[in-house]
Formats: sequence, C-alpha cells, structure tokens
Amino acid sequence: MNIRDPGRRRFLGLTATIAVLPLVPGLPATAAPAKLPKLTDANPVAKGLGYSENAASVKHAMYKPGSTCANCAQFKPVAGDAAYGLCTLFPQNTVASKGWCSAWAKKA
Repeated sequence: MNIRDPGRRRFLGLTATIAVLPLVPGLPATAAPAKLPKLTDANPVAKGLGYSENAASVKHAMYKPGSTCANCAQFKPVAGDAAYGLCTLFPQNTVASKGWCSAWAKKA
C-alpha cells in the first residue's frame, strides 16, 4: 500500500470534511420546513389516521377535547411559524398546530 497515493489522500480528506460538516454552526441540519408542503386531509395516511387541520371540528371516537398537534409528543414546532410544525408521522409535510389525528399522544 502506497501512503503517498493522491487518490487515497483525496478520499481521506473528503471523508474528514464530510464528517466535520454537521458540527459547523449555521449549516441547516434538515430541510427547511417552509419548503415542505402542508399536510391535507386528502393524504392517504392522514385519511387513515383521521387527520384534520382543525381539531375543533373532529368527530372521531378517540378525540379528547383539548388535544391538538401542538400538544402531541410527535409534534415539533418550527421557529417563526406558530401555525405549522413537523410531525414524525408525516416527514414529507408540515402539519397544522391546531390539527389532530388518531395517533395523538400526550407530550411529556
């Protein structure tokens, strides 16, 4: 094995750079939520979970008054947007903070 091989050096340098990038402050760690589409009732998974953008209008047997996406354990608020956030069940969309679905779990 040749230590002075430029291909190997380039590979090691690139690997080190990629490993350090997540540690650099100011770089976005995930996709910007503003670029994600809003979840609608038409989404098949949302439909299956009884998702509604407005919890006040929910008539589901599992619905408990006062439960919304905003106080669900799977919801992560987005800085600068109180109306929408991220949900672990719908990683490709943003969900309404006033919404609800049957997978709602009380935030600890």
